[in-house]
Amino acid sequence: MKLNIRGDKLIVTDAIKAYIEEKVSKLDKYFDNNDIEAKIVVRVANNKEIIEVTIPTSKYTLRAEESSKDLYASIDLVIDKLERQIRKNKTKLNERYKKDSTVDFNFDFIEEFENNEDNDVIVKRKDIDVRMMDEEEALLQIELLNHDFFLFKNATEDCFSVLYKRKDGKFGIINAK
Repeated sequence: MKLNIRGDKLIVTDAIKAYIEEKVSKLDKYFDNNDIEAKIVVRVANNKEIIEVTIPTSKYTLRAEESSKDLYASIDLVIDKLERQIRKNKTKLNERYKKDSTVDFNFDFIEEFENNEDNDVIVKRKDIDVRMMDEEEALLQIELLNHDFFLFKNATEDCFSVLYKRKDGKFGIINAK
């Protein structure tokens, strides 16, 4: 796997780069294609060291982000998270792409941990009435409901929109057109 490591408001030293390369190389066993390029961004925000790893393949994209006060701890956490994602979704990916040779994924890795697929079960279904409103009213609704997201019919853009609270406490919006 090729690595594209860059720092944002942080200089990536040779020691940090070597540690990242060592840890990310643990993921090589999950991929058949060595031409995959992992994009790694290391940054600092609010006294926290944040690492974001994105691995685009031909059919899907793996992504994980972790933050802590120690960069090396963040690196360990993000690699563990990516391995959990791969193991958790191994069966689904194998069933979906087993006939496709361009998937870049090695399904023959040895399963070291127990696969807990109970997390993928839908445990609640809810019907809601989607009302027409503007974004300001949706912001008010999300605050009043104390939810992480809110679905509404966007009056200004004439589409369905999802307003969501980001990790940094700000809001984002997704429009379905």
